[in-house]
Amino acid sequence: MDTLTLDNLSVNRCGRVAGLLSGGAMRRRMIDLGIVEGTKIECVGRSPSGDPSAYMIRGAVIAIRKRDAKNILLVASSVGGNYGTH
Repeated sequence: MDTLTLDNLSVNRCGRVAGLLSGGAMRRRMIDLGIVEGTKIECVGRSPSGDPSAYMIRGAVIAIRKRDAKNILLVASSVGGNYGTH
C-alpha cells in the first residue's frame, strides 16, 4: 500500500489515516475532529490559492491548512465514496 501525507492527497481521492505526526494542542484538535487511525478522508477541493484544502471527514467537510495536513499520515485508498468511519 502507498503511504502519503494528507497535503499530497489529490482532489477526489481517498485515504485512511495511518497516524498523526503532530503533538500537543494540534494533535488533540485533529483527534477532536475525528482524525484517528482508520478514518477515511477524501479531498473534495482546494481553495484558489491551493491552501487550505477541503476534506470530507466522517460526513463533514473540514478545511485544513497545508502545514497541518503535512502531519497526517494516510494509506492511499479508492476514489470517492462512502464517508463512514469504516
